[in-house]
Formats: sequence, C-alpha cells, structure tokens
Amino acid sequence: MARGIQSINSGIPEDAVPLTASSGNVAAAAATATLTCPAGKTMFIGGFTLTGSGATAASVVSVTVTGVTGGTMTFAFAVPAGATAAISPLNITFPYAVPATGLNTNVVVSCPSLGTGNTNAAVVAYGYSR
Repeated sequence: MARGIQSINSGIPEDAVPLTASSGNVAAAAATATLTCPAGKTMFIGGFTLTGSGATAASVVSVTVTGVTGGTMTFAFAVPAGATAAISPLNITFPYAVPATGLNTNVVVSCPSLGTGNTNAAVVAYGYSR
C-alpha cells in the first residue's frame, strides 16, 4: 500500500487525527462540509453522507468533492418532487482514503441547492489528517 494511503475498512493510521465536518441542515441552499487541514499536514477523505428532503420540482444535482488528488469527483444525487418526499441518502465510502492535492489543502464536499421547496439538506464528510 502506498505511503499515506490507508484503507478506511482497517481504520486510520496511528499517527493520524480523525476529522468530521458537517454542513448542518440547510433549506433551499448549498450544503457544504469542509475538512479543514491543520497546518503542515495532509488531509485524507474517507467518505461522506448526504441526506435531504424533496423539492417543488424533481431534479438531479451534482455533488462534488474538491481539493483531492486526481481532480474533482462528481456524484449524481436525485431529488424527488414533493417537499416532504424523503430522498434516498447518498452514502459514499472510499475503499482507500483519498489524499488532498498537497499539504495544507482542505477537502470540500458540496451539494448545490436542491431547489425551491427543499426544507432539509445536510452533508457530513469524514477523514483524517497526518
């Protein structure tokens, strides 16, 4: 296994500091979780979860993960019509933690507004720094 890359399934490295970030609940606005990298360290993302409720009109939005090696990752998230309609959560767990592009680089998971009538949206990202 490459230095610095660790399987999430086997835990995190001994010298790593676990981190979690949340957007909190937002309504008809972007939900963004930023894994803030401590100075002189590298951030790794292990995964994220996105939950919410529907909106006035059905749509599909693009959830992005930025600041990672290999470039921006994009995931489709379907939003059903109906403000009280539950959305199937988007749970992404990477088989190996994905490193940031370099030292002192934050990793950001962002979901655009789910649309008019959306009353709940939240994203939680988790990872570690070392």
